[in-house]
Amino acid sequence: MEIPAIETASNAAIKAFQDKELQKLMHYLALNSPYYQRSFKENNIDVPSIKTLEDLQQLPLTTKQDLQEYNDDFICVNRQAIIDYVTTSGTMGKPVTFALTDKDLDRLAYNEATSFASAGIDNEDVLLLTTTIDRRFMAGLAYFLGARKLGAGIVRVGSGLPALQWDTIKRVSPTALIAVPSFIFKLIEYAKKNGIDYKNSSIKKAICIGESLRNSDFSLNTLGQKITDLWDIELYSTYASTEMSTAFTECEHSRGGHHHPELILVEILDEKEQAVAEGEAGEVVISTLQMEAMPLLRFKTGDICQWYQDACPCGRTTLRLGPVIGRKGQMIKYKGTTLYPPALYDLLNQFEEIKAFVIEVFTNEIGTDEIIIKVASKDASIRFQKRIKDHFRAKLRVAPKVEFTDFETINTLRFPAMSRKPVLFFDHR
Repeated sequence: MEIPAIETASNAAIKAFQDKELQKLMHYLALNSPYYQRSFKENNIDVPSIKTLEDLQQLPLTTKQDLQEYNDDFICVNRQAIIDYVTTSGTMGKPVTFALTDKDLDRLAYNEATSFASAGIDNEDVLLLTTTIDRRFMAGLAYFLGARKLGAGIVRVGSGLPALQWDTIKRVSPTALIAVPSFIFKLIEYAKKNGIDYKNSSIKKAICIGESLRNSDFSLNTLGQKITDLWDIELYSTYASTEMSTAFTECEHSRGGHHHPELILVEILDEKEQAVAEGEAGEVVISTLQMEAMPLLRFKTGDICQWYQDACPCGRTTLRLGPVIGRKGQMIKYKGTTLYPPALYDLLNQFEEIKAFVIEVFTNEIGTDEIIIKVASKDASIRFQKRIKDHFRAKLRVAPKVEFTDFETINTLRFPAMSRKPVLFFDHR
């Protein structure tokens, strides 16, 4: 699949294109969205006056709470036009239902095909899908539709079941995985225990979803480095969400996820809702383009990222998003230090002894944040506990409380009923 022309255009051409798409979006919402009709009226928005990306600052932001409270008011089409329903995972609260029309599914397929192409996937590849396509999950459906549009093969094995994954690899010889990074590590462990020659398998690369793979400088983080030390495959990060219906996927140069300007508008805002400079961290705020059933305008994702605009050797001129630093709602203020869960995950992944962990945060009796890390470990000694805490002090200047427990208890916490992905962070504040 060739790179879409808009993704190699000049910055001025991309902006002019997006200005026109913004005008179309505003007109569509004013005609069809009960939620935005009300919002425009309450905020005295003159819709025809919103003509450029700079005018976005005049518009109110849309929050997850808005989606949760007024879910159906975001729907812009008749019920008969809706082909598919999905829900968000509800990581930060009540899940939200999203409706998609046939046109929206075509857009989703285009998005994923273009994203796969960014990672060097083409019609000669066969993709092993290790994530669920059921349970109202958009991602699995997107991967299937994208592979089909690209002309690549796909094997829908689903989540878990390392034995079945390896049996599928032996039978079908897929060339790439679509997987959560920690599950790739489990596949390696299973192969080593069961005498599977995984290093000489058909798998050459992995599209990694759901967990951070890189540090802010684009180097592999601990989990990514562990995988590549054991298995010589190419790893590609991708960042997406149900609300976006769009993915930011790395190319072979691993310099951040590429933006698709034909599908989405992106702002990176600070705490005062002002745009941050290139390379600075801020919250990702998106407006979806070419969505029919439930387009969003200035939606606050809650994800904290950095953005980059310098030229990429792959030829794309679009902005790129760096790894997700954390979720805004999951920020922890611990003993004067600001932390995000991914930083804690990375440090814990550095210990070979740790088999699994979860992190719990709660408010203590004096009203400040308290952290407990529950660990299932091969070594549960006081000495090892001290090693963990010393490592945290050295890297983050603070040492949370560490509790050892058995693997079954941790695993029950990590995979609650109906969960579509592992849950490592529990916020009890």
